[in-house]
Amino acid sequence: MAEAAVQELLEQEEDTQKEKYLTFLLGNEFYGIEIRYVTEIIGIQVITQIPELPEYIRGIINLRGKIIPVMDVRLRFKKPLREYNDRTCIIVVDIKDVSIGLIVDSVSEVLTIPEQDIVTPPEMGKGLGNKYIKGVGKVENEVKLILDCDMLLDYEINNLSNLK
Repeated sequence: MAEAAVQELLEQEEDTQKEKYLTFLLGNEFYGIEIRYVTEIIGIQVITQIPELPEYIRGIINLRGKIIPVMDVRLRFKKPLREYNDRTCIIVVDIKDVSIGLIVDSVSEVLTIPEQDIVTPPEMGKGLGNKYIKGVGKVENEVKLILDCDMLLDYEINNLSNLK
């Protein structure tokens, strides 16, 4: 009986998060992450660098006693490095019980983007598809590039575990 009540509460929570995306900026482009992955948003922290990691993995931070790797999404997407400022944020996401911090230029807002307003990203030619973009959200006259957090994190975990 109690298990059924807990399951119902979890389903209700999932429903309230459905179609909700945290949007953020990298340069002039808006990106979105499903809100269900977001644990918290924090300001830029002191980052401890780890030798021999890819440039886009900036290092680790100590978040209330928990060590979390941080990735500069700008560098991951092969954009030029931008000096961090008071608008720079770390979006802490939790996917498959793994936490990682995503460094972004600034956080915008939480938006509801109905499923019918999200389209598959266009193919850009041979080998030029973007494995990290799950869809393109149409919001009024703007587009929001929806990240595929599972792909982003799976790729990072596989790459980081191979570095020894």
